[in-house]
Amino acid sequence: MNVHAPITLTVAEQALLDAFDAAAGELPGDAAVISARDRLLHAVRVEGLPTRRVEAWHYTDLRALLRAVPAVDPAASTRTVAPLVDGAHVLSILDGKASIKGAPKGVAVASYGAALEDGSAASDLADRGRDDAIGRLNGAFVKDGLSLTIGSDADLENPIEVQVVQARGQSHARLPVRVDEGVTATLIERHVSSDTAPSLVTAVTDLTVGKGADVTYVIVQQQGEADSHLGQIRFTIGEEAKLTLFVINAGGKLVRQEIHGAVVGEGADLTLRAVNLMGGETHTDVTFTMGHDVPNTTSTEIIRNVLFDRARGVFQGQIRVAPDAQKTDAKMACNTLLLSDDADLSAKPELEIFADDVQCGHGATVADIDPTQFYYLQARGIPAPKARALLIKAFVAEVVEELDDEPLVEALEGVIETWLDRHSI
Repeated sequence: MNVHAPITLTVAEQALLDAFDAAAGELPGDAAVISARDRLLHAVRVEGLPTRRVEAWHYTDLRALLRAVPAVDPAASTRTVAPLVDGAHVLSILDGKASIKGAPKGVAVASYGAALEDGSAASDLADRGRDDAIGRLNGAFVKDGLSLTIGSDADLENPIEVQVVQARGQSHARLPVRVDEGVTATLIERHVSSDTAPSLVTAVTDLTVGKGADVTYVIVQQQGEADSHLGQIRFTIGEEAKLTLFVINAGGKLVRQEIHGAVVGEGADLTLRAVNLMGGETHTDVTFTMGHDVPNTTSTEIIRNVLFDRARGVFQGQIRVAPDAQKTDAKMACNTLLLSDDADLSAKPELEIFADDVQCGHGATVADIDPTQFYYLQARGIPAPKARALLIKAFVAEVVEELDDEPLVEALEGVIETWLDRHSI
């Protein structure tokens, strides 16, 4: 029999366990939910947070990087912000508390807290394995969230924006989203900090794209400079369905955004685009896994990173092609502008292919501003700082402009410009 010696907990790990013990009587849930929470946090008690020895966290040693955990602050109070796109239908999760008001016709919204209370959410509270620190923490602490079902009769002329706004302390939210067959929809999941005090935010989204649906899903992360943000989206794409997933990380001190997906119906297509903006001493990690499980499916992934100062970035991308998934077409690229000698980016693209009739590829590039382009702009009277800014914006705007929605493109470009204006260029 193997006996494992108990680990010595870090300050952050002990703070998490203390916070759970203190909140245990207030966390919603029946006996099944309580049992699931205990199982999830037991792994933290026994193993601690993942270190470099866990392959999926090799470049983001969470145990070392998460040095402190802010206490839950019951006095924290915030409010919604102006929507990213004018006219968007705004749903909110404020300081971990969801509101079901604001949904358009044809969109059913329910409180995830109610599903915890009656036990129907118990099956959701399971991790994806030893490397699922985000699922464990979120499942242990989640109090509320929003469950969305977008029906075929939904009025979706304008986007739906779910705002997760946190003032300080901790926030843990769930967002199950189901898009029914044949629906075309745009959804924005936006994470915003309204206070300069540190926050720990975890968020888990489960997205199901029904047969023939066409969904644009945008995640905009704008946490504060002292915040830790641990996000995860898990999705499945049905037959002849299309998912365009766009992610912008433009905030946070410690960020891990996981993207785990599978195409489960023939003719399914994923388009993933991500922009990661990093400055100061931030650490931003985007980890992506994609499973092609059936024949005749496609996916393309392009990640653009911009790093200043002493920032550290990570991209891990893995595409898996099952033995039966013939005629798969999957391509992945990670492109980085490294604008400081002290900044660092680790890229780890992977392919696991078990079928023989496929077209798959991956690549990664790291570079500074092109000196020829920089000289060209200066030679035409553009000052050096302005020329530099134009080239950086062009680098990231190239993927933003692929979205076929002008108001959304303008809004995302505004997020990028606002971030760049705050950093030395």
